Amino acid sequence: MPSQIPPAIQAQKYISLTTFRKTGAGVATPVWFGEDDGKLYVMTRSDMGKTKRIRNNPQVRVAPCTIRGTVSGPEFAATARILPPEEHARARQAINRKYWMARIPLVWARTDTYLEISFA
Repeated sequence: MPSQIPPAIQAQKYISLTTFRKTGAGVATPVWFGEDDGKLYVMTRSDMGKTKRIRNNPQVRVAPCTIRGTVSGPEFAATARILPPEEHARARQAINRKYWMARIPLVWARTDTYLEISFA
């Protein structure tokens, strides 16, 4: 059965992406995301904390939130995967369809990592 994005997440502007430290403590970050084929895509940088935490533990929690990270709905368990470079274009297209500011190359020039989030 393919992954399905929970209805509470679909069409939201922001999600709170909670990644976990080695100690098990969760760190929530509000992020932009694209939706495609039942999965979420997030752009970030390889040197960011969330990327490092996902390398250690791909289990994440996702919830709708405001731009400031205030959770506004239910939280869902998910699995994150750091995409290899050959899969970046699909993720970027999903994000660009949703956010016009994501299309400005100079603003996102340092973005070098994309995450794929799947729901069980």
